[in-house]
Amino acid sequence: MTSTPARHSATAPEGGASRRSPLSSSLDPEISARLKRSADGLVPAIAQQYDTGEVLMLGWMDDEALHRTLTTGRCTYWSRSRQEYWVKGDTSGHFQWVRSVALDCDADTVLVKVDQVGAACHTGARTCFDADVLLKDADSGPSGADQ
Repeated sequence: MTSTPARHSATAPEGGASRRSPLSSSLDPEISARLKRSADGLVPAIAQQYDTGEVLMLGWMDDEALHRTLTTGRCTYWSRSRQEYWVKGDTSGHFQWVRSVALDCDADTVLVKVDQVGAACHTGARTCFDADVLLKDADSGPSGADQ
């Protein structure tokens, strides 16, 4: 299903990059006012398995995607590549049932705790963060500089 963001329009900021700017949204205005968005009007949204703490994936939300996530109980993201909304599981059957939604302390990242059904990653893996591990369970404690 192709849909266009009803509350956003493309504009050309300095440098010629595409930018999404809010026009209107169903998101609570108090929440919308708090959000710190990227230059293209999006906020990163981390999906985490609610009962194990496993980090599953990172997606992007605008105000409307966040509103849909909060009101439908299913994660809705904005696809930067397809330029459309997508509800996790609609095509794959790998649903994300929302258990809780929180903003970080700077209101620039959303944490969505979900009950993941099936794979979270488009590759078919449970999580998007298990194929390319850069550092694994370092045995050493904090460095002296961090103490």
